[in-house]
Amino acid sequence: MEGWSGVVLAAGKGTRMHSHVPKVLHPLCGMPMVRLVVDALREAGVGTPVVVVPPQAQAYRDALGDMVCYAEQREARGTGDAVAAAFQALDEEARHLLVVNGDLPLIRPETLRELMVLHLSQNADITFVTAHPDKLGSQALGKVLRDASGTPVGIVEAAQASEEVRKLTEVNVGVYCLRIAWAKEAIDSLRPSPGGEVYLTGLVELAHRQGMRVAMKTLDAPLEGMGVNTRVELAQAEGVLRQRIREHWMLQGVGMMDPATVYIDRQATIGLDTLLYPHTFLLGKTSVGAGCAIGPGTILRDTTIGDQCKVEASVVEGAVLEEGVEVGPFSHLRPETYVEAGVHIGNYAEVKQSRLGRGVKMGHFSYVGDATIGANVNIGAGTITCNFDGVEKHQTVVEEDVFLGSDTLLVAPVRVGAGAATGAGAVVVRDVPPGTLVVGMPARAIRRRTTPESKT
Repeated sequence: MEGWSGVVLAAGKGTRMHSHVPKVLHPLCGMPMVRLVVDALREAGVGTPVVVVPPQAQAYRDALGDMVCYAEQREARGTGDAVAAAFQALDEEARHLLVVNGDLPLIRPETLRELMVLHLSQNADITFVTAHPDKLGSQALGKVLRDASGTPVGIVEAAQASEEVRKLTEVNVGVYCLRIAWAKEAIDSLRPSPGGEVYLTGLVELAHRQGMRVAMKTLDAPLEGMGVNTRVELAQAEGVLRQRIREHWMLQGVGMMDPATVYIDRQATIGLDTLLYPHTFLLGKTSVGAGCAIGPGTILRDTTIGDQCKVEASVVEGAVLEEGVEVGPFSHLRPETYVEAGVHIGNYAEVKQSRLGRGVKMGHFSYVGDATIGANVNIGAGTITCNFDGVEKHQTVVEEDVFLGSDTLLVAPVRVGAGAATGAGAVVVRDVPPGTLVVGMPARAIRRRTTPESKT
């Protein structure tokens, strides 16, 4: 929307988390909590939000990068002071401000857009969001005061609320729209609380006394207004977000046999007709193609999976699989592994920082590290690339159409030429010429390799 800026209040210490990590940087569905709030503001149409951070805020900058602007609140003097600190970083052409607490990861972009439309349609100076929660820790939230006609006349913070006020059920969520020209002067006139904090909520009472326009939106789904202050609430928010994500992908044509046991991070993507079996995790920036079968008991982390792949009871992290690849059960593909189309990796296999060519067969009990494996290579059971000499890693190259016998040890650096073969238990310490059969320890050539093609 034109004429809008956004502010995320993220400078609070969050002491109830009992953590060295700032509260809003705790992860939810694979990303920092504050990133979810920032994304909601951006999707609502406020451009580049301003995030109010404490001093020594490098961790915030690492988490959010250049997707936001930053304003520093030098002392923790309340939400009103935090918004005042953000004014200098706002777009000079902005006339209205959307302010969201950084610990509201469940707020939806659609809700924020509705609030902004309401604010403009009511020509309001301040618009805020309320809820009637049942079990969302409402006693810790500010209570909304209304007069006899139902008009909002103020918000009382929980710390200052009397017993009578605490019985009120309507609470302030921590989302506001402000007319900037009025808000700049109004915040300066707010009086600090007994603890020295300037609360943004004081603007509601001030606006009422000044005869300004106050508007209000009550959440249809109170869970959107759930703030996260403890690890218990963090886990509750995680559950809500994961259910939203699962429902989104099922509506997009992804199958889940037991949705409650499937965990999908926010940045993961999944293709049509892929089936996710129980106890499957799609973490980080994982992308799964169409028509795949993933799980049960599988972890994919920051991995790209092509169409028509099958990954069963295995761990794949930082890898790329082209179409038609089979992995598992009980295998591990580590970062910088690239697997070309039609490869079969069976059980108890590990691949690290290697490329496997089209049609490679790696059935079981093998390790391939720092290697390039050509097309149509057979990797026999127990084959190991001995890539580490105790000081440095070394490369192994196996060219196309090679047959590696069971228990072959490839002592890097070494190259096995195209069409060559190794006998069972061979220890290869020297390069193997193309088309040669080598056996023994250390492996030695005994003859040219006989293949079905050479007999015709």
